[in-house]
Amino acid sequence: MRIAVMGMGVAGSYLMSRLAGSGHEAVGYELSSRERHDSICAWGTIRPVLEEFCRRAGRNFGDYLIHDGKSMRVRMSGGAGFEIRLKGLCTYDKLALIKDFMSGGDVRYGRPPPLPDLEAEYDMVVDCTGFNRAYLPKIKEDFFLPTYEYKVEYDGGLPYDDFYIEPFEGMSGYFWYFPLGERWAHIGAGDYRKNHVRATKAFLEKHGGRVVATKGRPIRLATPDRCKPYHSGKVVGVGESIGTVYALLGEGIIPSMQCAELFLDNMRDMRAYGRAVEEHYAVYAKVFKFVQSKIRGNFALGSLPDFLSIFRYMKRNEDRFGMHVRMADLIKVARA
Repeated sequence: MRIAVMGMGVAGSYLMSRLAGSGHEAVGYELSSRERHDSICAWGTIRPVLEEFCRRAGRNFGDYLIHDGKSMRVRMSGGAGFEIRLKGLCTYDKLALIKDFMSGGDVRYGRPPPLPDLEAEYDMVVDCTGFNRAYLPKIKEDFFLPTYEYKVEYDGGLPYDDFYIEPFEGMSGYFWYFPLGERWAHIGAGDYRKNHVRATKAFLEKHGGRVVATKGRPIRLATPDRCKPYHSGKVVGVGESIGTVYALLGEGIIPSMQCAELFLDNMRDMRAYGRAVEEHYAVYAKVFKFVQSKIRGNFALGSLPDFLSIFRYMKRNEDRFGMHVRMADLIKVARA
């Protein structure tokens, strides 16, 4: 097949690398220019999971690893704090890996052809445009958080030598700090109540540092069950365009790459792809329902079964989430 992959973020670039040598002809399209193409979200992921994805794509994740986390400090809105032991959470050179995934492929920068022209030229158009969802029908009940992010350089030492987060009151979002080696850090925040800019500015005022890059973007928390259709005509969505973000953590790197694998396994049968997406991300709907109930202040005893399901899911998959999952810690966050 001739396949157009729209958007060279995490999902699109990884898909390009996996389609290389597959017998299909893949052409990537990126709206940004080659010089301005950038990675617009935090550089944190889970090392053993990314090692496997990189192996499938013929890359060595160790070439991109920046910081291997040992613990994450959590500071609650009331001032109390605790630490979570980590087991794989790390930061990596996300943009370098994205560009490496794209290397050797046919990637075209700038404004792409309109959809009718794409559908006339290609057998399939893969929408990897993330939040923009530029080629699929509009979502009827979308739900997203605005975020603001900075890459910061510190000359006199980092404020924290490991991961640090501050959940906002009511679980409406959180502030994060991810170390990027000895001199840099990625900080940012997303908040449904739009206090994210205030939080990042307060951190910069307190700890200083020189801002070297700034990004503002929304992140979709609506889960795949709310992001249908997954395909329309020749267009099929992969990644955040169909809601593959784990709402409790705001994490989308690994879920988007998992979605690319589901697409590769079912690319000749869109009904099978839809079923695979629904099955794989079924727990995400429970997570979203829980987070939404906290944000809107209507969390009740009836939500406890979902809360317990979320805990059991994360406990079973500690290696996937890169941290030791304890009920006591989850309750502390849930009580925010």
